[in-house]
Amino acid sequence: MMEQPTLSISVRSHVAALLLIATGAGVAVYGMYAAPQRTWPNLLLDSFYCTSLALSAALFLATQRLTGARWSASLRRVPEAFMMGLPAAAVMMLMLSFGCGILYPWARNPVSLPAIAGEARYLAPTWVLVRAICVFLLWLTLAWLMRKTSLDQDRNLGSSLILDRHLNRYSAIFVLVFAATFSVSAFDWVISLEPHWFSTMFAFYVFAGTFVQGIAGITLAAVMLKEQGAPGNVVRDNQLRDLGKMVFAFATFWAYIWTCQYLLIWYGDIPDEVTHYAIRTNEHWIGLFILNLLINWLVPFVCLMSARSKSSVTTLKIVSVVLLIGHWLDLYLLIMPAFFRVPQFGAPELAIAIAYGAVLYLLFVRNLAKAPLVPVHDPVLLAEALTSRVLATWAEEEEGWSA
Repeated sequence: MMEQPTLSISVRSHVAALLLIATGAGVAVYGMYAAPQRTWPNLLLDSFYCTSLALSAALFLATQRLTGARWSASLRRVPEAFMMGLPAAAVMMLMLSFGCGILYPWARNPVSLPAIAGEARYLAPTWVLVRAICVFLLWLTLAWLMRKTSLDQDRNLGSSLILDRHLNRYSAIFVLVFAATFSVSAFDWVISLEPHWFSTMFAFYVFAGTFVQGIAGITLAAVMLKEQGAPGNVVRDNQLRDLGKMVFAFATFWAYIWTCQYLLIWYGDIPDEVTHYAIRTNEHWIGLFILNLLINWLVPFVCLMSARSKSSVTTLKIVSVVLLIGHWLDLYLLIMPAFFRVPQFGAPELAIAIAYGAVLYLLFVRNLAKAPLVPVHDPVLLAEALTSRVLATWAEEEEGWSA
């Protein structure tokens, strides 16, 4: 089989990313001493953002395998590259334990927590850290198995079908593990910032935003590869169209979950539940609250309404960037009102967020460059290549008969 193309990375982009990371790291270290109450929430926000992107890419890959999707077979390296950012995300999230006393009220004064459902014991700092370590070990193990099996398939043509079944098996396990562990993690890392508030839809809401983020990231990467002149077998026009459909569908799905959670709490008007939205809809936060819905739903809904727009490289790139920023804003609204009476956004927040974005970029391009852009011995792609050859042979024979 022909050797597949690989990604080449320019030295300039590497240096620029490293400079941005160094700048953000310096701001974060200084902020831990000069303004810890402002710095640690930003580290939580951006660390969770990186984690959710890596997880959503792994979930995209797993769901594509389990549904038997053939259209995305040649795009597999893109979600894999995002997925392999999980080790760095694990380090980022676990380092937050050093700021646990600043971030979480249950770490400062656990005795004041309500005893209902055992929150005080469940949110003991030691147990929260143990759960985080166990969750990341599960995610990292499954991500490593999926990546290793994928790369082994490149090197072993005779075992491609067996390895393909292994990929399906690991994907099924990952989906089951993700469903349980992500709910636990969303409670431990985000909702427990306000331990007196709870929503039965919260984990589902965070999942919806996370999955949209992953699809937007994969779409943006595919578009950028196509614009950089990647061969036609790497990113095809029909794949961009299908990614556009997924962005459109799951952005609307996120809006549905957003509306359901908000309306149920608003209509129920239970004092223990409305506190979350009472803060986020006051005069200081209402602008960002409305902007969140506009960016994460209205923009992709309007821009991707037509069939042509779902195949437009320019439109997909713009919408993907908007959604990636929109998910950051969504997490900002989930996290920051627990710390500040009014929104805080300035040079420190911007520098730290850009640094985390540079980390994501470096991890992505390095992992993407470690393997061929298209899986070499994927059974689906082998079948497509064989079919194309057979059809080409038939066409040549028909031309010969006609002559």
